[in-house]
Amino acid sequence: MKTCLKYVLILLCLISSGHSLASDKAGVLHALNDYLQGTRESDPARIKNAFHPQAQLLLSHDTKPFWTVTAGQYANWFNRQSDKQRRGKVLSLTIDGDIAMARLKITVAPPYKAYVDHILLKQIAGKWQIVSKTATDQSTQHKNKKILFIASSASFHGDTELPAGTSFSELVYAYDTFIKAGYAVDFMSTRGGALSLAYVNTSVPIHKQYLYDPEFMYAIGHSLAPEQVDASQYHAVHYVGGSNAMYEVAEHPQIQAIAMAVYEQNNGIISAVCHGTAGIVNLKLKSGAYLVANKRVSGYPESFERQGAPYLKAFPFFIGERVKARGGEFLHGERNKPFVEIDGRLITGQNYLSSVAVAEAMIEVLDKR
Repeated sequence: MKTCLKYVLILLCLISSGHSLASDKAGVLHALNDYLQGTRESDPARIKNAFHPQAQLLLSHDTKPFWTVTAGQYANWFNRQSDKQRRGKVLSLTIDGDIAMARLKITVAPPYKAYVDHILLKQIAGKWQIVSKTATDQSTQHKNKKILFIASSASFHGDTELPAGTSFSELVYAYDTFIKAGYAVDFMSTRGGALSLAYVNTSVPIHKQYLYDPEFMYAIGHSLAPEQVDASQYHAVHYVGGSNAMYEVAEHPQIQAIAMAVYEQNNGIISAVCHGTAGIVNLKLKSGAYLVANKRVSGYPESFERQGAPYLKAFPFFIGERVKARGGEFLHGERNKPFVEIDGRLITGQNYLSSVAVAEAMIEVLDKR
């Protein structure tokens, strides 16, 4: 009886601890959102609500090496017309008891400016508020161009208990290529939140690099839900593979609408790699024609799958067959070799080894504009 009681008490403590952490995180994000939305909407009251009244901001000044302003002074700077081109997102967040540290990315256009904010928050009298902020200008390191990665939230193959996930290689190789070229990347999944990952190998240097990159891991741990995405902000969408890409993506109406808005309204690029190509087979142009019709398309061919394997029986369709049924030409190269098809603003690759080449082809098109 004592042993049972001991385990019950431990469980209650864990539940209480988890609830407290979730509550703290919600409080911190509420304060950060007040700051981000308050500055975007030019709402001084909302900005002041984000900051403690005694908060100090250390900002940049041409002639003052150590320039501090109060939260009230800072908030009053935004007493003007709303700035819809000012956007911000959380890059990383750490909570330790009643203090928290956040890194934020702020962009403003036109002209394009990019900043990284370091924010210190503290829970005072039960309320999380910003107590200090400083920032640095990173405008020269980034372009005003954004790529939206699209992934599935599925963790299993269909209704089975066979695990499935997003290919870590396809995430990091493409992400690394875009970031080094100065592009910004956001992640969206079918249900938002943490991505299920597959094929993680810490012996691969780039895997290890990004597994210990707090900004990257925060981003894939907090992917956007489709309803949180503003398609007008993106120059391209990139469908990432992994066997879970066979589920939830292709039939998702909001994701379809986002992708086609980027392609048709923004004159942007649609790209996919490996099983990610499954996500584009149902996309339709305004004319009603399928996007892949009369296009050269690559992806992971069914002939490369492990024939007879249980996971394969759960697939809702085969990529090559579906592309052909939609009027497209499905092409692939040798197994375990990169292979890319570029057909106008549709760029696809057959496997994770094609991730860099697909990203480079996208950058070449985008940089010409």
